[in-house]
Amino acid sequence: MILDAKVEPMGKMVPGDGGTFHKVEFEALTYYPKLQEIVHGEIVDITDFGAFVRIGPTDALLHLSQIMDDYLKSDVKSGIILANQSGRTLRVSSTLRSRITAVSLGKAASMGKIGITCRQPFLGADEWIAEEIKKSSGSEEKTKEKDSEKQKKTVEVKGK
Repeated sequence: MILDAKVEPMGKMVPGDGGTFHKVEFEALTYYPKLQEIVHGEIVDITDFGAFVRIGPTDALLHLSQIMDDYLKSDVKSGIILANQSGRTLRVSSTLRSRITAVSLGKAASMGKIGITCRQPFLGADEWIAEEIKKSSGSEEKTKEKDSEKQKKTVEVKGK
């Protein structure tokens, strides 16, 4: 994205070209993906081998083997990836959180390749993350209840 462009009013004309050429100073907002960076993106395409996720101005590849520890089926026509055991799905336009695992940027016009993974805790589709948080907060409450019960039993034994 170009920010704050300053164009010189006097330009040059080149014979045979209908345009004018001016000197320009500008600031540009750029994005450079870094390894291990956590990114939030939207699935824009589903293929036989995975999904392409839009992260900022570019797309990254989320390979089927990097989605989760489950057998996955990819249905390109309907734009969905389905997990056999868990029943979880990814669709075109689903949003997800992932980690950048590979960056290979090309020169000039070619953007290069970015690989991402969701095979870590609290990564994946937003719904999956919400489920994990709910499970972990529920298990923390159970642990606190068990600890308080142990303390009550300890007090009762000491009281006798």
